Amino acid sequence: MSNDFEPIIVAFLCNWCTYTGADLAGTSRIQYPPNVRIIRLMCSGAVDPVYVLKALLDGADGVLIGGCGPGDCHYQTGNYKARRRVAILKETLKQMGLEEDRLWLRWISASEGQLFADTVTEMTAAIRKMGPNPMKREWTV
Repeated sequence: MSNDFEPIIVAFLCNWCTYTGADLAGTSRIQYPPNVRIIRLMCSGAVDPVYVLKALLDGADGVLIGGCGPGDCHYQTGNYKARRRVAILKETLKQMGLEEDRLWLRWISASEGQLFADTVTEMTAAIRKMGPNPMKREWTV
């Protein structure tokens, strides 16, 4: 494994909470690694498992799903749907031969810019330690 490996993380963020927390981190000039590519969704419950699998198959090294905390979803139960989907996706990843820890689900509210930055920093370090997504090799051969 090369020492200059920099992971690519695709982040599906809820518009109302985690995306706003990420925006707060930016406007507050809180530093975090530039490894994350953000996709804003109206709700974490709108993350189709196909999006997650496609991101990984297309070469992302990790996927972060961020949503409102349990009980705080603007769409009542969207975050509970996301939690159930992530549990199933982690099993699917294991069956595909990928580490389930390449997929993270975090509840980050609009006022938690520092938590967003800390999460991205922690995830980047964890995936850097894991190494590149092995699916990259499979598709680029």
